[in-house]
Amino acid sequence: MSDTVATAPRRNSSGFTVARIVFDWGPPALTFVIVAVLWQLVAINNPYVLPTLDAIGNSLASDPGMYWANLLVTCQEVVIGAGAGIICGFLLAVAMSELPIVEKAVMPLIVVIMVTPVVAIAPALVVAFGFGMLPKYIVTGLVVFFPMLVNSLAGLRDVDQKALDVFKTLHASRWEIFRDLRLPGCMPFVFAGLRIAMPLAVVGAAVAEFVAAGQQAGLGSLVTIAAAQANLPVTWASIALLCLLGVLLVSLLALLRKRLLWWSDEDVIGR
Repeated sequence: MSDTVATAPRRNSSGFTVARIVFDWGPPALTFVIVAVLWQLVAINNPYVLPTLDAIGNSLASDPGMYWANLLVTCQEVVIGAGAGIICGFLLAVAMSELPIVEKAVMPLIVVIMVTPVVAIAPALVVAFGFGMLPKYIVTGLVVFFPMLVNSLAGLRDVDQKALDVFKTLHASRWEIFRDLRLPGCMPFVFAGLRIAMPLAVVGAAVAEFVAAGQQAGLGSLVTIAAAQANLPVTWASIALLCLLGVLLVSLLALLRKRLLWWSDEDVIGR
């Protein structure tokens, strides 16, 4: 007599995956389709207000080298300017968390700088640092500096008091407490600050190209020049590339966070 083994019905993994993809990507895809249809209707009936989507696509396809060259300039401003602003914001947050006197001395000045419109600062930076890329780097860095500082400082201070008491009982040094307790604990806050800073970095780079005179390069400068010439396809194609750059940065940050902070399921914004 042959033995028979009862097997449980297997879940169709491919069907489950397809359903999951539809559930995750269906609503945003539908939203984009609706927006695209509405855009096209408005553009057809108001050609002097919005270009059609095919006109934007044709502009991108007709001169990809121009868009690529300007995109690289904007990416350079984001990488250098935002990178410097993020690093400075985090390092100053560390100094403030370790030395309260630093916060008392520096925070009022930082608040004054942050509430000053960047558009007003940029021309003064051009006078001080010339017509090169440095004023654009500074403007981009200033835009991301404050959110990075605030979130990092909140994370460094959000320490489990019981764990801190254990470290002190073991006579851990200040460096050991920072390295093994404060730094790992503040990482969710740091990534929350980065999630705010990355889109702002693209905005800051574009604004710097708008208002900082000098080298006419970058997607922001391309928007300004094309708008002055009433070239709507080039204007909106450049804006679309800025949006795409911001989405790409946020997506890469989300993947990096998922890889590094696998133990943290919730995003934390500075409190």
